[in-house]
Parts: sequence; C-alpha cells; structure tokens
Amino acid sequence: MTKRLNVVTVLTLALMLAAVSLLMGQAAAALKTPAALKEMAPAIYKVNFDTSAGAFVIEVHRDWAPNGADRFYNLVKNGYFDDVRFFRVIKDFMVQFGINGDPALNSIWREARIPRDPVKQSNTRGFITFAMQGGPQGPDTRTTQVFINFRDNSGLDGQGFAPFGRVTQGMDIVDKIYSGYGEGAPSGSGPNQEQVQSQGNAYLNKSFAKLDYIKKATITK
Repeated sequence: MTKRLNVVTVLTLALMLAAVSLLMGQAAAALKTPAALKEMAPAIYKVNFDTSAGAFVIEVHRDWAPNGADRFYNLVKNGYFDDVRFFRVIKDFMVQFGINGDPALNSIWREARIPRDPVKQSNTRGFITFAMQGGPQGPDTRTTQVFINFRDNSGLDGQGFAPFGRVTQGMDIVDKIYSGYGEGAPSGSGPNQEQVQSQGNAYLNKSFAKLDYIKKATITK
C-alpha cells in the first residue's frame, strides 16, 4: 500500500509540474504578441510584489485610468515583471521599472503603446503611474514602464501622468529600494535606458549589480 501511495504521489507531482511548465510556456508565448493581451482588468485588483528588498502590495482601480489598469493587469498576469530591475530610483522623487530583462521582449513592447487616460488621481506618495515621453504626445507613448511616487509629485498631474493604483501595503519596503546609482545616464551615473532596452539584465547585472529587483509579481483578489 505504501509503495502504491508513493507512486501516486510521484505521478501527481509530475502532473502538477507539467501543468505549471505548460502555463509558464503559454505566458512566455503570449508576451511575444502585445496586441493579443487585451483582457479587461477587474474593477479593483491587487498585485503582490515579491522583491529583493521585501514585499509590497499595489491596489489598482480601473476607473482611475482604464487603459493603464488593463495594460498593467495583462503584463502582471503574463509574468512580464518577473526578474525585472528597479533601474531608475531617485531618492525623494520616484522609483521606476518596467524594462524587461530580455532584450527580445523589449524590442517587441517598446512601441506597444496604449491610448491616454484622463488624470483623475494625483501623483502623491505611494501612487503608481505609467512613465511616458515628454512633449504633447507624451500621454500616448505609454508602454510598459511605470513608477511609484516617493513623495507628493502632484506637479506631474498637469503633464498627463495618470495614476492607476497605489501602494496599500509595504511602502516602507518601496522606500528601501536601492537608490545609490541615482538618475540614469547621460544625465546621471545610473543605467542608460537604451542599453537596458538592448542588453537587458546582462547589462544591469554586470554594471549595476546593487539594483533591487522583482522576483515575482502576482495578481490577487
């Protein structure tokens, strides 16, 4: 009887591992087609971030910025942020992430833009917002990069930066994310975004090894 139970246990574990592997493979394949990731997000959802600095939770409200909330939901659900570095961390300003560690994915996603959202919430401490390019077309250039405000940055509201969620647990962890490199090159001594895009984690691990990173981001209710 014991041997039979052991065989059943081994088979069950093997099936579970195969199912997990299949799901991971499907998510990786889905990330290669941004246009296919159009699932509407729940009205409110939470994302657990397990990072090298600790854990924190972001609560997203779709009515604050529906396009941003939907994009964030699809990226998290399909594992885009896993093993992603906090590559731009400016003390007393914000922490930015969202460039993937795989250059091949970056080449696919960097032009996968979402339409602008009206600004309904303010960029105050703990609120998360999509990064974008400057100029009048800025709000239409959002892709995968987001930032969390360390302080009251409400001056960004008038530029079209539309928060879609906020940190509800672990803001003290967010505050601890490594900021020693400062602003990115060429303005500062931190990572050059073009090199992050083209070389991914290989570049960051070699030249900016102290950066904190996301181990895994998961959606929860």
